[in-house]
Amino acid sequence: MLNKKYRLKKSSAFNATYRLKNIVSDKNLCIYLGKEKDNPDIFTKFAFIVSKKIHKRAVVRNRIKRLMRESIRLMLKNNINISFNKYLSVICVAKQSAIEADFTQINSSIKHLSELK
Repeated sequence: MLNKKYRLKKSSAFNATYRLKNIVSDKNLCIYLGKEKDNPDIFTKFAFIVSKKIHKRAVVRNRIKRLMRESIRLMLKNNINISFNKYLSVICVAKQSAIEADFTQINSSIKHLSELK
């Protein structure tokens, strides 16, 4: 489970992140990046979204969210220098192909997308 200090909760933060339109994507994920940090002591906040359009069953949607959350958690735990750390907020949105993806594919997608920005 991702620690509370890393969770994006406020709808105003979601709207601000979406409004910037700073997007990177691949076949499994689309990632919206928020404003860049001025203060490096502030934690980057993450959100994970899987729409009902992807799959109607909550079990499948929750599995995809767990895979994305675990990938980010392991990166933060192992102090892997991901470039997401320079942003205030990051929203990970799953695409249709994420249903068949396993942990290694989701993890590699997140690592690849973090290197793009």
